Amino acid sequence: MGVKLERVVKTYYDNLEEGKITGRKCLECGAVEWPPVLVCNTCGCADMEWIEMSGKGKLLQFVMPATITKKDEMKDIKPYVFGVVEVEEGPAVNAMVRGINKKNREEILAKLPVDVHMTIIPRDGYSTVIFDLDEE
Repeated sequence: MGVKLERVVKTYYDNLEEGKITGRKCLECGAVEWPPVLVCNTCGCADMEWIEMSGKGKLLQFVMPATITKKDEMKDIKPYVFGVVEVEEGPAVNAMVRGINKKNREEILAKLPVDVHMTIIPRDGYSTVIFDLDEE
């Protein structure tokens, strides 16, 4: 990669390449940060440790994406929505959630919150994390 990554970011992406989804836990207050950051957003402490995430979460709300351009860089993961997911370890994050479309959105909206899980997917030269609906 041509970009010099800050060490937390590099470690996170290296872990994804090894199939591990990791976050950072504050040694002062116990808050978990995912995606990981250098300093705790809850108390400001810099004493953080790496933890492996459970991969479990709850989809709290979502919106359907609108097509802005003809170039659809996300066509390989459709159907998806943009949602707020609360991960099992605590933080709520904005994320892509796969498996919701125009046909099933009303059904899913009526059931919120619904269980989701993290999935590592390959992108253009790196791996990233999205969420998938759990099977019922």
